[in-house]
Amino acid sequence: MNLDQRKLKSQLRGEGFSHTYVWQDGPHAHYPDHTHAGITAHIILDGEMTLTMDGASQTYHVGDRCDVPAGAVHSARMGPHGCRYLIGEK
Repeated sequence: MNLDQRKLKSQLRGEGFSHTYVWQDGPHAHYPDHTHAGITAHIILDGEMTLTMDGASQTYHVGDRCDVPAGAVHSARMGPHGCRYLIGEK
């Protein structure tokens, strides 16, 4: 799947995400439980990410989007090929 990053960034900005950037993690990278002060949106560009929040885990693949509410405790683990994703922050 070939995603248009400029279009996705524009979409996020239109939703009020003032800061957008692309981030990449290596295979099986892990972020333990943490929070963010504002809402964050993640759009998967390559690879996969499993996000755990409120005791439930969901795996996101290329083209999927997951939003994390401000202050929500969550953790993330990248797939076997790592993950590259567009982040929007409010």
